[in-house]
Amino acid sequence: MKNIKIIVRNVVLAAFILYGYNLIAVNFNMMVPVNFITLGSVTFLGAPALVALVLFKIIIL
Repeated sequence: MKNIKIIVRNVVLAAFILYGYNLIAVNFNMMVPVNFITLGSVTFLGAPALVALVLFKIIIL
């Protein structure tokens, strides 16, 4: 039960981080979509995953 609570907390925190980033990035047209892949990567890898997603957006797309 404790592990489930930690995972749910991390998923919610990752969703808020992505949403907050998108609020700022909408002005620069650099939004990262909030879906299962991005949410999962930010949940398990944290801020480096968000940086990697943004760099992927800049370089590839």
